[in-house]
Amino acid sequence: MTFTAWRRVGASLLVTAVSAAGLVAAAPDDAATTGGGLVTTWGAADDIAGGSLSDMTVRNVLRTSVGGKDLRIRISNANGDQPLVSDTVYVGRQDSGASVVPGSSRRLTFSGSTTVTIPPGAMAISDPLPGTVPALTSLTVSLHVVGTTGVITAHNRAMQHSYKSTSGDHAADESSTAYQTESSAWFFLNAAIVEAPRPVETVATLGDSITSSVGTTIDTNRRWPDILAARYAQLPEPRRLAISNEGISGNRVLGGIAKAGSAGASALARLDKDVLTKPGVRTVLVLEGINDIYAGATTEQLLAGYRQLIARVHASGRCIVGGTLTPMGSSFVYTPEKEAIRQAVNTFIRTSGEFDGVADFDAATRDPADPSRLAAAYDGGDGLHPNDAGNQAMGDAPDLDSLRCR
Repeated sequence: MTFTAWRRVGASLLVTAVSAAGLVAAAPDDAATTGGGLVTTWGAADDIAGGSLSDMTVRNVLRTSVGGKDLRIRISNANGDQPLVSDTVYVGRQDSGASVVPGSSRRLTFSGSTTVTIPPGAMAISDPLPGTVPALTSLTVSLHVVGTTGVITAHNRAMQHSYKSTSGDHAADESSTAYQTESSAWFFLNAAIVEAPRPVETVATLGDSITSSVGTTIDTNRRWPDILAARYAQLPEPRRLAISNEGISGNRVLGGIAKAGSAGASALARLDKDVLTKPGVRTVLVLEGINDIYAGATTEQLLAGYRQLIARVHASGRCIVGGTLTPMGSSFVYTPEKEAIRQAVNTFIRTSGEFDGVADFDAATRDPADPSRLAAAYDGGDGLHPNDAGNQAMGDAPDLDSLRCR
């Protein structure tokens, strides 16, 4: 595999293919002129991290789902309370940990400038980075924070290490020397966007910790949406779909606002920002409701929340697929009354016809001898969160063609 290096001549960038392990591959001439559309190849939902950051660089690691060209990165200050200022943002190809494959690091610009100021509640999208990015590739996005942040927009419990540097601007560093602190959050990183061939669209997986895949092995991309992305990557190009993971640990369909240490804004509150504004999203796959049941929601209240999600997704011209709620019988959530609500909700998802399709995660993960419980081989240890094997079973569950919005 080759990658693309850049050298500036006047105001233009010349593209040259150079070696085998870099970030972006030079696009063939015919691929460069093929019509495509912007799709979200990776995404995360905005939450809040505690504390603040001051004159340091954060290095996030993401993994693409589909490949494409002209990479754009979306940076979020959606939950911030003061402007986020960065004077340096670099994207590269991960080597290992916080290190970057030598020669793969590229500087991003925003409206032609290397500095970006993002007001509270806002986001910024970088200019396209010419060249192509392969599918299923781990990228680093390194952002130097100017001054001191207020409230930090982040995605907690990412199941992926990010890295904080010592003081100063280390965004261009390809070594890991300055990155001495690991974190379990993605900082400010909201989406990676590419131009992909026309048939490719994005499925956004809207959910809670089971979609964020708490319980899987960190830094191994064993989340069930990752498994789903890997399955699509094996298909012929016209049948591929991108995946954007919009799960937040502890999240609920109903109630809840974003605050430090919270489970994020509710699915109803964050649907537009986290899902419908992401480029290329045509299908929403919702797997959420166990936290509502735990918090005391009735069947009727939860179904009303689902119906609002359905109505709003349909009103936007998109499709929505319902994921059945996975077993919780040996977890802290379980009571016979709450299990009855879960069963009623799953019956609605399977039989009402109100969703455009069904992904039966319950059937894929339950213990045949006791359907209220996760199969022992899939239990991450708390009776609620599937482990790596359980996430594999979940990622294998959906029919691939059923998630394409028609």
